[in-house]
Amino acid sequence: MNASRILVVDDESDIRRLLQEILTEEGYEVEVAADAGQARAARARQHPDLVLLDIWMPDTDGITLLREWSSESTDACPVVMMSGHGTVETAVEATRLGAYDFVEKPLSLAKLLRTVERALDAKSRRPSGKFTAAGAAGAAAPAGRSRAMVLLRSELARLAAYSAPLLLLGESGTDREQLARFVHQSGASLAGPFVVLDSRTLREEIAATVLFGVDAAHPGVLEQARQGTLFLSDIEDLPESAQRLLSGILENGRFVRTGGGEPVALQTRIVSSARPGIVGRVLADGFRRDLYAQLSVLLVRVPALRDYAEDVPELLRHYVDLLTEAEGLRFRRFSVAAQNRLRNYPWPDNVRELRNLTRRFLLNEGPEEIGLEEVERELSAQTPADEPLVKHDLLALPLREAREQFERAYLQQQLMLCNGKVGLLAKRVDMERTHLYRKLRSLGIEIGHGAED
Repeated sequence: MNASRILVVDDESDIRRLLQEILTEEGYEVEVAADAGQARAARARQHPDLVLLDIWMPDTDGITLLREWSSESTDACPVVMMSGHGTVETAVEATRLGAYDFVEKPLSLAKLLRTVERALDAKSRRPSGKFTAAGAAGAAAPAGRSRAMVLLRSELARLAAYSAPLLLLGESGTDREQLARFVHQSGASLAGPFVVLDSRTLREEIAATVLFGVDAAHPGVLEQARQGTLFLSDIEDLPESAQRLLSGILENGRFVRTGGGEPVALQTRIVSSARPGIVGRVLADGFRRDLYAQLSVLLVRVPALRDYAEDVPELLRHYVDLLTEAEGLRFRRFSVAAQNRLRNYPWPDNVRELRNLTRRFLLNEGPEEIGLEEVERELSAQTPADEPLVKHDLLALPLREAREQFERAYLQQQLMLCNGKVGLLAKRVDMERTHLYRKLRSLGIEIGHGAED
């Protein structure tokens, strides 16, 4: 793969030299320009993948040069503005003209490198057109370079073109609402708003009013999201009346407001989310089969964070950048040891837990680098005993305790799969039966009546 080409435009020779050295060491091809004239010539000659552009230059300022480039229809590439004397007005103007981002001097090299990576990633996803920060984010595309996330982004982008109901099936904390927003924003034919309805707040007695509204002046969520998307979160929490009403709407394609009047056509795409346990509820008649079928015409399984743990270092950098910019938190970076520890943490609450943990680290006092000891202090070793085995943070325990906890959880869950029969368990785990009995007793695992085959 060819190295990305970066053009650095700055009238300060020290900054040009520093950025050229740093970016070259990172594997990029770098060309520098001291003024607008050199920048124009270099851009025409090099066709860069990214431009780092200073605002204040002696001949032509960066904003004027950006305005000139933004009016051209060829060789579009992201532009990151740099300034030591920027103002809010300047940043707004740069963004309006298509700048990808705006960084202040003195430069934080770690933050600048993150910005460079994001901008180049944006160019790879959007090879033509403008590269504003909002647009370059891929309409809030989920971050990550693992196979699982590449496939997820591709599948969501493909399904965004359809209007059929979509169900996002995944554990709590997997950012299913954010994925629904990505689908909504990627659907070119949808011009309406994105409306969220939390299923847990929908009580039996108000379900019809919330969904249908009273009249045109007091619309329900289905009309509020007209020509857009209605996101139903955690549909397994929908009350029975709401399930019945939604099934009728999807069957007939229209509804009547609670205040009466003519039927209103359904012109809203419905995207919903559910936890994996909903499948069991459907099979046990705890959730309407017809509604589940109607809402899952298109179905995407959202992976748990532990299933793409290789993306954890990138996600940590992503949320550091996001939180420092959006909330003004102090920039900090994770050491390699800290990143490796967090890669091996089971993340019971998935991406939501990673984001909240990152925020806590940025709020903490301490050096710029977040070390392993600080990470260990933040991680809780108290995992509920009834948590699934994959969610136990065994790395937080001494070896003996970790081994015992693993063996106990492993054998308990295997015993359940064997319907409590120790003979079957011995075959399943490949242990001699007498030794297995001793192991179960030592771990405090009770064997019920009928354990013998």
